[in-house]
Amino acid sequence: MKNILEIESLCKYYGKSSNQTKALDGVTFQVMPGEFLGIMGSSGSGKSTLLNCIATVIKPTSGKIVMQGKEIHSLKGSQLTDYRGKMIGYLFQNFELLDNLTGRENILLPLSLHNVSAEESDRRMKQLASYLEITDVLGKFPSQMSGGQKQRIAAARALILNPGIILADEPTGALDSKNARALMEKLSGLNEEQNATILMVTHDTNAASYCKRILFIQDGVIFHELRRNMPEESQQMFYERILSVMAQLGGGSANVL
Repeated sequence: MKNILEIESLCKYYGKSSNQTKALDGVTFQVMPGEFLGIMGSSGSGKSTLLNCIATVIKPTSGKIVMQGKEIHSLKGSQLTDYRGKMIGYLFQNFELLDNLTGRENILLPLSLHNVSAEESDRRMKQLASYLEITDVLGKFPSQMSGGQKQRIAAARALILNPGIILADEPTGALDSKNARALMEKLSGLNEEQNATILMVTHDTNAASYCKRILFIQDGVIFHELRRNMPEESQQMFYERILSVMAQLGGGSANVL
């Protein structure tokens, strides 16, 4: 099975050599189809920069990002638009919903931009709304929704074009523990039942325990990898191993997460 995403010697430097910040300093890893991969690291470690490079929000200094066999920073025009719209789905920490659109309209917006038929759009939306349990808020505006409802609307929007990979940037960061758990159960279900590929940046150890593999990043480099032993290892056991790695790598969340 071929990798869906390949990151090779990725570097992103800010500033000049005398006062240079190495946000990413030679990061290399691969993501397989159907994988749920977590990226963990302290603030400023480079994890969000990594996600933004993959999303083409920022351009790396050097290295390669290959998605489904295509080097993404060679894409231009309609190819780049298709990549951003169809190959990746981005789930933000702060939802990024349009306040003047209803939940339904927020979800359907990517489909209208990519000329998907009304019939197919309606079918996809109903399917996602049912799975994510948001059918009752489709007619509401974001100001009328709870944080958990907003994030599930945002998740439906990220998923509506059936992207090759979901990029989730601290998806539980603005949620309470109950809504965070509900969201992670839905994302995990999509991964398990529909083979959705998810790359998630998170500080949340509980959220990370839903992953199948975790890369710890610090000072722009990957310094540890943790893989869940499937299927014999429970989520609780994996959670405890995450905590154990944290202790071994610095003895506290301030140093590792």
